[in-house]
Formats: sequence, structure tokens, C-alpha cells
Amino acid sequence: MMKPLKKKVSITIDEDVDKDIRILADKNSRSFSQYINLVLKRHAEHMKNKEKDGK
Repeated sequence: MMKPLKKKVSITIDEDVDKDIRILADKNSRSFSQYINLVLKRHAEHMKNKEKDGK
């Protein structure tokens, strides 16, 4: 299976969010970038399912 293509982006986030995400990423043995990607994928999937279900 091929790895998905990656795209480099730049975002600005609140300091407290940065701190929390870095802690969570470390606890899950992931890089900051990997953890952000995971969170965004899960959120996008949740929102797609919510729209599909009409909620």
C-alpha cells in the first residue's frame, strides 16, 4: 500500500492548544505533525458522518 501524499501547510494556533497537543502527541508516541493529522482526519470523518446522517 502506498503512503498518502503529504502537503506542507502553515497554521497559527493558540499557545495552550500547542502545549496540549504536544503533550498528547508525546503520550501517544507520535510527532506533533502526526498527531495533528490524526486529530484532523478523525474530526473530518466525524463531520462527514454527521452530515450524511442529517444531524
